[in-house]
Amino acid sequence: MIAVVVSRADSASAHIGDRLLELADWDERTDGSRPDGEGGGTYYRRGEFELREFDGLHIELGRVADAFSEDPEFVAFVSRHAGETGPLLTAHFTGNFGPAEYGGEPGAFARACPNAQKRVVKALAEHAPEEYDVGIECTHHGPTDAGAPSMFVELGSGESEWEDPAGARAVAAAVLDLSNADADRDRQLVGFGGGHYAPRFTRIVRETDWAVGHVGADWQLDAMGDPEANRDVLRRAFEASDAEYAVVDDDRPELEAVLDELGYRVVDESWVREATGVPLDFLDRLESDLSPVEDGLRLGKADAAEYEVVSLPDELLSEAGGVDAESALAAIHDRSVAYETIDGGTKARGRAALPEEGAYDELVAALADVLREKYDSVERTERAVVARREAFDPSTAAELGVPEGPAFGKLSAGQPVDVGGKTVEPDDVRTEQRIVFKV
Repeated sequence: MIAVVVSRADSASAHIGDRLLELADWDERTDGSRPDGEGGGTYYRRGEFELREFDGLHIELGRVADAFSEDPEFVAFVSRHAGETGPLLTAHFTGNFGPAEYGGEPGAFARACPNAQKRVVKALAEHAPEEYDVGIECTHHGPTDAGAPSMFVELGSGESEWEDPAGARAVAAAVLDLSNADADRDRQLVGFGGGHYAPRFTRIVRETDWAVGHVGADWQLDAMGDPEANRDVLRRAFEASDAEYAVVDDDRPELEAVLDELGYRVVDESWVREATGVPLDFLDRLESDLSPVEDGLRLGKADAAEYEVVSLPDELLSEAGGVDAESALAAIHDRSVAYETIDGGTKARGRAALPEEGAYDELVAALADVLREKYDSVERTERAVVARREAFDPSTAAELGVPEGPAFGKLSAGQPVDVGGKTVEPDDVRTEQRIVFKV
């Protein structure tokens, strides 16, 4: 069951609640066991959804799940968002890395539902009016114990948006799209650093198959203080997110050291993107056999459970990259399970995991094809790629009395020149270059 909490003290929440009731057929029911202001009295049920109204503000509603007729899979607090951000639809989890200035307990976190948040953010983007941005926020304010995994789904950021039927309808529709969602976790991480509106973690939620649990923005981490002295707080953030991975935005070596000592793996956004769609145990094996993603490992297009690790023909790669960098990289990317890179992933170098016998020969052939844009002939021998081309020979030109300078340039460009009353043709000063690339 999905619990939906509406606060009568929050005009935007009440507005979203009205739109929820309009968008679907609900069964109206009565609960006489609780006061009306505490979720009792009239409430609404539709399939797996149950909607109840409360007099108090959301941040004050501890153990709110207890008010519902059965234990919820997760709780969705529909709420207002206040800020200087313009029209914004957002979702976030609750808790406090530091003091509890706005509800809940200090250093405590409500259980998160990262997959449900990921799903509602996608739905918000689908339903949002054109003028609204969509994203997630860092973890902040109470409650720190809703009695079940929970999240806030918000309409912001001022009075005009709180009263906007289109904005309220978008939030309501997104909540209804949570049908058949649950609080189970699969690929989720905890975020640290960055601003309140967490652009890095919003990207991860919207552009990868990873979900993000609690996020400690810069201001929350500053309020928490020394990571070493707050190991228990950090551990609770991971436990409430059911996560084993962390992404740290900004340079925080002390925090990363503590997270590592606690047994959590700190990865960067590039790792998260490379891990998207890849079984984590398989990625672990690739990183063990080759190198970490953070050191330049990239996943290729070849799909194979078994592979062979080979050394790449770096000299051939370098020459092909000089001819056509994009095609040279594609030759490796398209034929590898994974490969090592340099220069921020723009150049393949080192080793690669290739999927089957014969893949290395295909890779070499593709690189040889790139060389044909520059060389007159390219052939593959058993142990090398041999490239040949006719080129201007400065030493021969000098022997024929051609002065260095513009005359060299003309001959190199295929134009004849006069030297002492004699015409020197371009063919007179050309020689064959033969370059061997060992493979």
